[in-house]
Amino acid sequence: MPSPAIIALREQLRAIQGDGYDRREALPFGLPALDDRLADGGLRLDALHEVTGGTREAQASLADDACATLFVAGIAARAWGPVLWAVRGRDLFAPGLFAPGLFQAGLDPDRVIYAEGATDADVLAIMEEGLRHRGLGAVVGEVGRAGMAATRRLQLAAEGGRTAALMLKRPMRGVDDALATPSAASTRWRVSAAPSAPSRAKGVGRARWTLSLARQRGGEGFEQLVEACDATGRLALPARMAARPAATAGSAALDAA
Repeated sequence: MPSPAIIALREQLRAIQGDGYDRREALPFGLPALDDRLADGGLRLDALHEVTGGTREAQASLADDACATLFVAGIAARAWGPVLWAVRGRDLFAPGLFAPGLFQAGLDPDRVIYAEGATDADVLAIMEEGLRHRGLGAVVGEVGRAGMAATRRLQLAAEGGRTAALMLKRPMRGVDDALATPSAASTRWRVSAAPSAPSRAKGVGRARWTLSLARQRGGEGFEQLVEACDATGRLALPARMAARPAATAGSAALDAA
């Protein structure tokens, strides 16, 4: 028998009509520095993508974890329809979602359906249910661990649809590297906080992240320094990088280091 969380989710999904949206095969970032180096010209909307904070240790930097969350929120914000965001309840090692922060990354709270599971297995089941519904623009799930079998199920559930599957891997005690285990994900990302540029006014400028693509199907990994998501969910290149001619792959990697 399905868990109460799954039953409640099904009731919510029945009320969603998934028509009237532009459904693309891939969701580009709108930055050639990223899209030109991704095998699909962006993130495939029928595939699983994993994201985690850049610090590879159990007590990961909360700043990196927050950056990873906002990176995922920006992707979901640019997807075509409602967003299902599944979390693990009463998780002492992960900060709770902060709706105003997601809104600043472009994700309107009115588009988000929140679901809570007691365990990683519950969250994974909620993600699979949402992906098979076909009426959502993105499905986000926060987990600590997910093995190859679980990620393969999510990948299969995403195939043939236009719903981006976004797995946000939270830091877990005893897990030094959240991306160390094998996965069926199409892309696997690490997001780290980077020093921001000084503002003309007193204070700091727009936040910056170092994006590290650890793995992608059909392409190579890379690193890129970017400015964090704006109110539309879009990233940008730091001004000094955007103003000069396009860099080679090698020099771009040096800039991101």
